[in-house]
Amino acid sequence: MVGDLHCHTRLSDSSMGIDDLVLLAQKRGIDTIAIVDRDCQAGTVRGKIIGERKGITVIPGVELSAYDSKRQAYAELICYMADSPDRLEGLCHRNVAARKRASQMMTLKVARKYPISPELVTKCATGSTAVFEQHIMHALAECGLTDKIFGDLYNELFSPDSEENVIVTANYPEPLEILEAIHEAGGIAVLSHPGSRGSFELLEELIPHGLDGVEVWHPDNTEQQQKQLLEIAKKHGLLCTGGTEFKGLYSKYPLSIGEVVTPEANIKALLSYKSKKKKKKTEKSSD
Repeated sequence: MVGDLHCHTRLSDSSMGIDDLVLLAQKRGIDTIAIVDRDCQAGTVRGKIIGERKGITVIPGVELSAYDSKRQAYAELICYMADSPDRLEGLCHRNVAARKRASQMMTLKVARKYPISPELVTKCATGSTAVFEQHIMHALAECGLTDKIFGDLYNELFSPDSEENVIVTANYPEPLEILEAIHEAGGIAVLSHPGSRGSFELLEELIPHGLDGVEVWHPDNTEQQQKQLLEIAKKHGLLCTGGTEFKGLYSKYPLSIGEVVTPEANIKALLSYKSKKKKKKTEKSSD
């Protein structure tokens, strides 16, 4: 069993549709994937159906956006296998609305700097729940202003270190609120790629509040960070997950699905996590 537990679709910030994503996984010999679109659960049901037809296990999930005001940085938590995913719909809608407001303002800022129109950006985002940075970059590429999604122009516009950036901070909930919402929905809460967000302090803060796992294997996590995360996970009994964060043409790195994976033992640990947790709780109450 080989699994890529971090895949996005066109419903959020990927260029690839659900059907093509599952087919690609099949052709690459990846038998387990997780669809975790940003603040969108709409693809999980179809993903499971298509997966069954292709012999691919599709684990349902969603990557929920948060803003860590203490460190003034974005963060994401993945919810896997929620028992009541409908309980997360309100949160998803609020996050999408917040992103739409922020992306509209960013689009207007970019349109003042470069000859693109908001209408073209909207067309590039067709099929997605909102406009993401990749859609703005796609519009710039369509106009011949860049030849890549990620590069110097992306860094100019969307890097916090750039004096020319057009970043508008979206009003997302705090990470702890996201964690509590995941547990209320009966899901498994995993902190996404702490290496890219500098979220190690946040990780330590969330563990006492019942964080279930951490994304260890990810293109943004260095080998040293992976070792550190494995040590933290072992110390606190956390699940370890991983994946490419595959987004098709919109992927940050030229990696295909399954080039970063979750080991078999860790996939089994994720799949059996809730039943084991329930069993321990029952045994403890009977004592």
